[in-house]
Formats: sequence, C-alpha cells, structure tokens
Amino acid sequence: MSKSETLIAHLVELRSRLLNSFLAWLLVFICLFPWAAELYALLAQPMLDKLPQGGQMIATDVTTPFFVPLKVAMMVSFVVALPFVLYQVWRFVAPGLYAHEKKLVLPLIMASTLLFLCGMAFAYFAVFPVVFGFITAAAPAGVAVMTDIDKYLSFVMGMFLAFGITFEVPVVVVILVRMGLVTVEKLREVRSYVIVGAFIIAAIVTPPDVVSQFMLAVPLWLLYEAGVVVAGWTGTRDRIPNDSVTDDH
Repeated sequence: MSKSETLIAHLVELRSRLLNSFLAWLLVFICLFPWAAELYALLAQPMLDKLPQGGQMIATDVTTPFFVPLKVAMMVSFVVALPFVLYQVWRFVAPGLYAHEKKLVLPLIMASTLLFLCGMAFAYFAVFPVVFGFITAAAPAGVAVMTDIDKYLSFVMGMFLAFGITFEVPVVVVILVRMGLVTVEKLREVRSYVIVGAFIIAAIVTPPDVVSQFMLAVPLWLLYEAGVVVAGWTGTRDRIPNDSVTDDH
C-alpha cells in the first residue's frame, strides 16, 4: 500500500471514529435534554445553599434561561459519553503502538479520565461550599448576592477545568519519566520548587481566600508526590528495537 493510500485509510478511520463519538454524545444529549433545567439546578446547588434565605440567582439576558441549561446538558452529555469517546480514541491509535506502549497507554487513558472526574467531584463537593460561603459572607451590608446564571456557569467550568487538570499531575509525571525526559531523583530534588509553584498557581486560579487556595495547592503537591511514587514503580521507558512493532502496524 502506497503512502497516499495509507494516509487516506487513516483519514477515513479518523472520520469514522469522530463520527461515532459525535453520535454517542448526541444520543446522550437527546436523552438528557428534557432534564436540562434540573441539571443546572444541581450544578447551582452549592451556590444556592450559601445564599441567604430566599436568595436566588438571576438571568440578565433574554435567552440566558434557555441557553445556559442547554450548555450544561451538553457538557454533562460529553462527560457521560467520555468512556465511549476514549474507546474510539484507543481504537484509532492502538494499531500504531508497540506492544509495550499498548500496555501503558490504555491504563494512562483510564487513569487520566478517572482523575479528571475526581478533580471535578472534589471541586463540587469540597471546594465550592467553601468558596461560595466566603463570597457570600464577604458581601458588604446591604448588598444582596444575586449571581447571574451565565457568569456562574463560566466560573464553575473554570474551577472544574482547574481542578481536573490539577488531578492529572500524576499522569504527567509518569509520562515524563517513562519518556526519559526527567528522572525520579530529579523530581524529588525539585520538590520544594513544586510546592512553591503549587501555591502560586492556587493563588492565581482560586478566589482570594486562603482556604480555597490551600484546597488547590495541597492536592496539587500531594498528587505530584503520588506521581513520583508511581513513576518510581514503573521505571523509565525500555528501549525497543524497530522490529518489535506489533503486527497491527
């Protein structure tokens, strides 16, 4: 098979995997759409719990009450369909991997997905109550806290992304060691710089209260340490000769 034919075959395969992923997301979205408002209410609950009795959120644009729950339903649909999407990614890349790489990539995909979801759950159940409690308590006397639902969605999605990425640190550390870009000993040597960097990142990402900053910085540091431990177990990447490629190539 010529290079052009091989490229076309890969593009056709990529299109098929993307289409399957899109259809899976669309099917989940269609099923969840009738409950879009309830999904947003669930997302907003940590904020609503901290508002004074009778407090509520507001919508400042005409179309916001429709489109914001719609966005939430779309995002939840993607999270639900994510295992199938990652399976499609795996099916696309697996034929081009060495045997030892296949043994590593699949666990890394599963671990990264689980860790990202754990980061989102940590933000929702542990961080949001603290952050929103601080925000509402810091409001001056006579000021009613009435957050716009669109801005609230942007805020929580940013926090989800920050904590999701933070929880990916062990995977990143393991990959760097396996690729031979850094050694476990070097990672241990720069521990003090990592701790300082964790608190700097937390100060930038989180609201200006000390508690929420600690709730991002401390997990970031602990996850780094966990990544160093796991990297020490797995070791660096073995050098594989060119003729050890699997038959799937």
